[in-house]
Amino acid sequence: MTGMILDGVLMLLLVAALGYGVRLEKKLSALRAGQLAFASAVTDLNMAAGRAEAALASLRASGQETDLLHDRIVKAREVKAQLETLIARAPAGRVEVEPLTIVRERQAAAPAPAPAPLVSEDEERHQRMAALAERIQGLAGPAPRAAGRDNVAAIVSAMTANQSAKQSLNRARRNLDEDLFAA
Repeated sequence: MTGMILDGVLMLLLVAALGYGVRLEKKLSALRAGQLAFASAVTDLNMAAGRAEAALASLRASGQETDLLHDRIVKAREVKAQLETLIARAPAGRVEVEPLTIVRERQAAAPAPAPAPLVSEDEERHQRMAALAERIQGLAGPAPRAAGRDNVAAIVSAMTANQSAKQSLNRARRNLDEDLFAA
């Protein structure tokens, strides 16, 4: 009889252990599901951080472009003011303009120019500045000496404005980087 009581107690303990095992399995499966959800949340967070970095780089590039455009606008206004003063000094006489057909006929009759030799960017810029100075000097009229000085001054001031624009852009970049990474 004691053997049957012990067998009954043993069966009750086995049933209790089986119930506890089932309950433990449910908790472990819930924990695994939570771990997978956490891993997917970390992946989503990583992708969001990547998008934020890309947006930050885009914002930085936009800020630099905005500064560059602002500096160009300032320089263009300065050059416009200088050109307006040169035009105001131009002689008030009437300038004859040839009809377009005559100009085209002359161009067709003229031999084609030889291809220009390859020049560096600085030389090309220098040539364009010289051509601009000649055009401006032609507008100035009878005082070529004073106009030449004004042209040189205009070119020098434009180059100075360009340099100051570059410095301003570099300063703005440094300030933007300092502001972004200060925190």
